[in-house]
Amino acid sequence: MTEQEMTLGLAVASDTPPERIASVARRAEAAGFAELWIPEDPYFLGSVAAVVGALAATRRIVVGQGVVSALSRHPAVLAMEAATVELMFPGRVRVGVGLGLPEVLAQLGVTPKSQLSAVRETVTNVRALLSGKTAQHAGQVFTLDGVRLEHAPEHVPQIYTGAVGPRMLQLSGEIADGTLMSALAGTTYLSWAHERIREGHARAGIVGKPHLVSTLALYAVDTDGRRAKDLIRPMLAFYLSVAPTLALVQVYGITDQLLDMCERGGSNAAELIQREMPDEWIDDLVIAGDPDECVERIERLRAAGAGNVVLMPFPSASFESYMELTERYVLPKLGINQRF
Repeated sequence: MTEQEMTLGLAVASDTPPERIASVARRAEAAGFAELWIPEDPYFLGSVAAVVGALAATRRIVVGQGVVSALSRHPAVLAMEAATVELMFPGRVRVGVGLGLPEVLAQLGVTPKSQLSAVRETVTNVRALLSGKTAQHAGQVFTLDGVRLEHAPEHVPQIYTGAVGPRMLQLSGEIADGTLMSALAGTTYLSWAHERIREGHARAGIVGKPHLVSTLALYAVDTDGRRAKDLIRPMLAFYLSVAPTLALVQVYGITDQLLDMCERGGSNAAELIQREMPDEWIDDLVIAGDPDECVERIERLRAAGAGNVVLMPFPSASFESYMELTERYVLPKLGINQRF
C-alpha cells in the first residue's frame, strides 16, 4: 500500500431528504472535498439514484456507494447499475460492497450461510462483468450462468469493501481495490486493520499495487469544543451499544466495560453509555471539538493510515453550521482549497 495524497471526503447522512442530495454534492465539491460517499442504510436512500443525482449536479467530485449490501442485489444487477453510472459519468463513481446489519438481513430473509462468500462472490463477479467478461459461476450464495453485460464500460470503476473484522479485512486486501473503513475507526484500529489488509495482499500474491483507503468518521465542529463533543455523544453511544464486541472497539480494550454498560442499561443501553462513557472514547473514536481540535484529529487519523478521511456530520440538522466552520477554519489548515 502506498501513501495517498491529502484529500478529504464527505458522507451524506442517511436522513438527508433525497431532494437535497444535489445541493449537498455541489456544496461538497465547491468546498474542495475530493469524495462524496452515499450510504444505503435501510430504509432511507437508494444509493444508485442518489449517486446519479449527486454526479449530475457536479463536475469533478468522485461519488461512492458507501456501501451496498451484497445481499440486497444480485451481482449481475449491481454490475449493470455500476456500468450504467460509469458510462454516464466516466471515472467518477466508486462501488462499495458490504454486508449490512444482521437484523436487517434477517428482516429481509437474506441472511447468508457464509458472509465472506457473499462478499467474495459479489466483488469478483461484479469485477468480471464490468471487465466485459462472461460470468459463469455456481457459488454458495449466487449463480451466474453465462451472464454478460451489453454495456460494459471502458474502465472498471474501483470497488471498495466495507470491512470491519479480521477476515473481511483480509478479504478486502485480497480482492478489492480499496476499503471503506467504518465509523469509529480510531488510530489503534487503523494500524491493526492495515495489518489484516496486508495479509490479504500477501495471500493473493499482490505486490506493488496500492490498496486505497477511505475512513468514515463521525464529525462535529463548533467554536465551543465542549458543545461539539456533547452533540456527538448520543450517536457515538448508539454505535457502541450495537457493536460492543466488534474489532473496532476490541482493539482498545473497552469491550468488557461496554458489555457491562449494555447489561446494566438493557433496552436503554445507549443512554447509559452516553452518560458514563469517558471523554477519552470521544477523543479516540470520533472527530469532535473546535476547529483546531478537528484538524489535529484528522491529521492523527491520516498519519495512522486513514487515507481519505470522510467526515460524517452529526447531527444532520447542524450540517450548514458545520460546513461554514469547516470551509472557513478546518479545510484551509489542511491545505484544501475551495473551488468556485
